[in-house]
Amino acid sequence: MSDRAPEEGSDQGNDEKSMAAGVAFAVMGTTAAGCVAVGVVLGLWFDRATGLSPLGILVGIVLGSVAAVVSVVQQIRRFL
Repeated sequence: MSDRAPEEGSDQGNDEKSMAAGVAFAVMGTTAAGCVAVGVVLGLWFDRATGLSPLGILVGIVLGSVAAVVSVVQQIRRFL
């Protein structure tokens, strides 16, 4: 990326903005999937450690989903 401003009539500025938006959406999706995955893994570990089979996975999914929503909302606030 250069420090120069895009020339008039050039689509370089628009291309950079659309690429930045695409990267932001990819980060949001990856973050959401990671949060839910960590919740599921921790829930499975809790189930195996305690023998309370459905409880850990359910709590892990809920907590992972809540963490994903909070993270995505924080990322969206940057653009507002």
